[in-house]
Amino acid sequence: MKFFIDTANVEDIKKANDMGVICGVTTNPSLIAKEGRVFEEVIAEIASIVDGPISGEVKATTTDAEGMIAEGREIAKIHPNMVVKIPMTVEGLKAVKVLTAEGIKTNVTLIFTANQALLAARAGATYVSPFLGRLDDISTMGVDLIAEIVEMFEVAGIETEIIAASVRNPIHVTECALAGADIATVPYKVIEQMTHHPLTDVGIEKFKKDYIAVFGE
Repeated sequence: MKFFIDTANVEDIKKANDMGVICGVTTNPSLIAKEGRVFEEVIAEIASIVDGPISGEVKATTTDAEGMIAEGREIAKIHPNMVVKIPMTVEGLKAVKVLTAEGIKTNVTLIFTANQALLAARAGATYVSPFLGRLDDISTMGVDLIAEIVEMFEVAGIETEIIAASVRNPIHVTECALAGADIATVPYKVIEQMTHHPLTDVGIEKFKKDYIAVFGE
């Protein structure tokens, strides 16, 4: 399973990229708004840092296919690595069909059922983004959805990649990897949490003390 980072914070992207663990970036209107910067400027800076797919979403206020298509074309012009993020709606599927036919990569977001993922894939989506955490929030096992989509795509021979989204903790990451997700897009905080274990900290401290005892500082 590959890793994308889910943020529009350039500093967090730099830190994750320096670790060598991410190969792409996903953003959304809420993440862009949180940074308080111009969309095109943020995306262009992100593209200068990470050499991989970068999802930029159409405006949250754009609900018609024509509008999404027009915005998608502009997003695609920002950088060759751009992926146009489209919400899972009837109009969104129409937009995906047109953009895909034009050679523009798409990522269908806000997916909460296997049927939604199937429709998005058949419309031509490059990626589908099922949301785990938000399903967990309503007492539904989000990882079960990932497993269901993985099985469905394998049976049907669908090549659309599955991005596990709304990942809230390291356990989500492990579960998504075991379920067969192609990619997990995670906040920097979760990536950082994954690097830690108390026994690792104890081991490092012991090695340090043993070395100093023999060789000194």
